[in-house]
Amino acid sequence: MIKAIVTDIEGTTSSLSFVKDVLFPYARERMAEFVRAHAQEPAVRNELEEVRRLSGKNLDDAKIIEQLIRWIEEDKKITPLKSLQGMIWEDGYKKSAFKGHMYEDAVRHLKEWKDAGIALYVFSSGSVQAQKLLFAHSDYGDLTPLFSGYFDTLIGNKREADAYRKIAEAVGAPPGDILFLSDIREELDAAKTAGMQTLWLVRNGTLDAQTRHRQARSFDDISV
Repeated sequence: MIKAIVTDIEGTTSSLSFVKDVLFPYARERMAEFVRAHAQEPAVRNELEEVRRLSGKNLDDAKIIEQLIRWIEEDKKITPLKSLQGMIWEDGYKKSAFKGHMYEDAVRHLKEWKDAGIALYVFSSGSVQAQKLLFAHSDYGDLTPLFSGYFDTLIGNKREADAYRKIAEAVGAPPGDILFLSDIREELDAAKTAGMQTLWLVRNGTLDAQTRHRQARSFDDISV
């Protein structure tokens, strides 16, 4: 029996194009200006110091900005980068520069599952702050009341089973009672290794006849 559902965001509840074509460019274009303007604020300073630590070099702020831009261009899933991107996106949401894209079928079924007593969680490489912003400012209004919790890379790498074991512990349910939704096979492999049930969202492209994961074209095809 499914007691909890953990869902990815990009390609699962929301389109890849929204993240790649709207959010990422917005943050990249404003990263240097944001860092220069807010570098002395404690929350920002902490993230900049973490960039310096991870780089292994004594970078000044100008070099930190260069490092952050390089990580964006390389699509790195690095926690301080994700945190800073979330801060920039928060400003964009507040200015109504964009709304968080959500698939209609995802919204409808998330609401149904919540009403049925299934606890809902999010696990994304984007920071928890960025996750909450997207769902709070979605095309369908504030969806944050649907979720019981959020997880990002602070809990672990999305392609490593230990992250999913830690999530199951945090959720307080046996891994076998948790369903993980994603569009990335390697993430699903890690979740299954941890004992979770898995479902592969294949909104576009060809279904994989050899996979060990259930597959669905949309949330309408998911049975729990």
